[in-house]
Amino acid sequence: MEGEWKAETRRLSIKTGERRRFEGAGEEIEEEEQPMSPAARLFGQDGFNCYIVMVMGVGKPLDVGVIKSGLQNTLARHPRFCSIPVFEESSKKKPRWVAAEVSVEDHIVVPNLDPSSISRSPDRTVEDYVASLTSTPMDASRPLWELHILNFPVSNAAAVAVLRLHHSLGDGISLMSLLLACTRKASDPAALPDLPQRFARPSPSGSRTVGILTIFLLLRAFLILAWNTLVDVLFFIATALFFKDTPTPLVGSEGVENRPKRIVHRAVSLRDIKDIKNAMHCTINDVLVGVTSAGLSRYLNRRYCQTAHEDGKKVQFPSKIRLRSTLLVNIRPTPGIHALAELMEGRDGGTKWGNLLGYLILPIPIGNYIDPLDYIRKGKAMADRKKNSLEAIFTYKSADLIVKLFGIKAAAFLCHRVLQHTTFSLSNMIGPVEEIAFFDHPLVFLAPTVYGHPQALTLHFQSYKNTMEIVVTVDDTVIENPHQLLDDLVESLKLIKAEIFPMS
Repeated sequence: MEGEWKAETRRLSIKTGERRRFEGAGEEIEEEEQPMSPAARLFGQDGFNCYIVMVMGVGKPLDVGVIKSGLQNTLARHPRFCSIPVFEESSKKKPRWVAAEVSVEDHIVVPNLDPSSISRSPDRTVEDYVASLTSTPMDASRPLWELHILNFPVSNAAAVAVLRLHHSLGDGISLMSLLLACTRKASDPAALPDLPQRFARPSPSGSRTVGILTIFLLLRAFLILAWNTLVDVLFFIATALFFKDTPTPLVGSEGVENRPKRIVHRAVSLRDIKDIKNAMHCTINDVLVGVTSAGLSRYLNRRYCQTAHEDGKKVQFPSKIRLRSTLLVNIRPTPGIHALAELMEGRDGGTKWGNLLGYLILPIPIGNYIDPLDYIRKGKAMADRKKNSLEAIFTYKSADLIVKLFGIKAAAFLCHRVLQHTTFSLSNMIGPVEEIAFFDHPLVFLAPTVYGHPQALTLHFQSYKNTMEIVVTVDDTVIENPHQLLDDLVESLKLIKAEIFPMS
C-alpha cells in the first residue's frame, strides 16, 4: 500500500502471559506484571478518573488502512499501550499493569454520524462528537486508548482524528512526546520532528574566585527559595483544608468531574506571542499567563455586567477576586522523541516512563486594568515568584508519603480538594517547529486537553509551526458559551500586541 508505515525492527511481544522487561521504581524488573506508580493509581480513583484527548486536524482524508498499519508498528508496541491497568488492590496484589493482546482494529473507531448534521455544520458535529466522548467510558477489558476517525472536511482541515487515552498511561507531556514519536517531518518522511531547543543560561565569564559577594548572593538566593517554598507549602495545605477561590461564574459545582465537557479551540499567531515576549523581556509562558489573566478578566466582567443588567442593579465588578490555576509538573525529565521511537521499535535504551507529578498553584491576577500590559507585568511577577520555589517537588514527595502511610484514597481525597478549591487547570506544551505527518497525513492542527478532574475550566496552549492553539475545555452548564471565552482570550492578545505595536 502506498505510504504504508514501515517498521525497520522486530515487533515487541504483546501476548498475555509472556515475560517482558520493564523499568520502574529505580530498578529493572522482568515479570508478567508491572506495578503502577502512585500517580497512575490516582488517575483511576473515583472523582479523579482522568482522560487525555488530542484532537488532530489533517490535510487530506484519512486512510484507515495506513493509520492501522502505523499504529500497529508504533503506538501498539509501547509497553503501556499493550497493557491493561488493574486498579483493584488486595493483600496479595497491588495495582498493576497486566500484559494484554492488542488488536488495533478494536482501538480504531469510525463512527456512523448523521450526514445532514455533517453537511449543515461539520465543525459543530466534531465538537458535539468529542463532547460525547467525555461522557462515554472506555472498555476496561483492553488497553485504555482509542483513535476516532472523523473522515469529513471541517473549516480548517480535510479530516479530524481524535486520540483518547487514560491519564494513567502517562503525563501529558510524555504522551505528547510519544505521539510526536509516531510522526515524521512532512519534508522528510524518514526524519523525526524537531522541537525548539532550550538554551542554557551562559555561565558568567571571568574569574571563578568565590568572593564575599558571591557567597552573599548564593545565600540570598537560598533564603528566597526556602522562604517561597515554605509559603507555598503552607498555602497548599490551607487550600487542601479550607482556602477556596472566590465564587465566580467560572467555578464548577459538586460533581463537575462527572459531567460532560465541551472542547473548543482556536489558533493564534505564535509570532505575535514571541514579539510580545521580546518587547516585554519575558518568556512565552509569562505572555500566556498574562493573556490568560486578561481574557478571564474580560470574560468575568461581561458575566457580571449581564447578571447586573438582568437583576436591574448597578454593575459591580468585585475589586478583589481570588482566582488560581493548578499546574501539573512532571518531576521526571521527559523522554526524548528519539528515545521513545527506539522504544516502540523494540530498542529500549533504558527509557523511563510513568507519572511522577507535582502540583503548582498559580494565582491569576483579575481586574480591569487600564494598561493592557499590566496583565503581562503582573503575570510575569507571579510566574517569576513560582520559579523560585520547590512547591512541585514538595507536593510530589508529600503525595508519595501519604500513599505509603494512608493509602491511595487519602492522596486522591487531598488532590481532589486542592482542585475543587481552585478555579481551573492551565498548561502549555511545546510542539514541532515545522509541518509533520501523522502516518503520511500532514498535520494541520493539534489540540490536546484533559477531562475528569473536579474543575469546570481547563485551558491549554499548544504550539505547532508558527501558531499557538488555544484549547478551552468547559462544563457548559457553568460556562455556557466557551466560544465567547475563546473570543476574549484572542481579543486580549490583540489588545496587548496593539499596545506594544500600535502601527501593526
